[in-house]
Amino acid sequence: MKVFKFIVLLFVVLSITIFIFVNFMKNSIEYYEDKKPEMSIKNYFNGSIKAWGIVQDWRGRVVRQFDIKMIGTWDGDIGTLREQFYYYDGQTQERTWTIKKLDNGDYEGTASDIIDKALGIEKGNAAQWSYIMDLKVDQRVFRIKFDDWMWLMNDGVLINRSYLKKFGITVAELTIFMKKE
Repeated sequence: MKVFKFIVLLFVVLSITIFIFVNFMKNSIEYYEDKKPEMSIKNYFNGSIKAWGIVQDWRGRVVRQFDIKMIGTWDGDIGTLREQFYYYDGQTQERTWTIKKLDNGDYEGTASDIIDKALGIEKGNAAQWSYIMDLKVDQRVFRIKFDDWMWLMNDGVLINRSYLKKFGITVAELTIFMKKE
């Protein structure tokens, strides 16, 4: 009986520790408020951008590689970002985002495979987007939550890191390096 109680207590302590770690030890956009160079979604995603990316599975294995050509245009506070993906396995994909800068300085975005709206915040050298996407993998479609981070670097370079989650668990990670043309 003592062994059973010990195992239950150990399980409870581990569960609480994991809960705290997952929910309270995550990245915060406020951390980047004073970092340079200053990120502007509206300015960065205006014009031509070339990008290179990888998708890693939950084990860290690279399972897809791709190049992207992007063209962004803005009319006031409404932007259009056209993305053309060229996967190394020969597949191609297109996505068109409509991005709106809100009165409070945040952003919202829509695209055909995005559920509801993507919400974006920028502070300092960083931007963070949160959205749910219907992601097609082979012949199946998975509804995945994206925790999408971008950091502006010098010389027109932007690093994008996305954590793809299902039921709160990271199932894949996406890394993209962008360069303004």
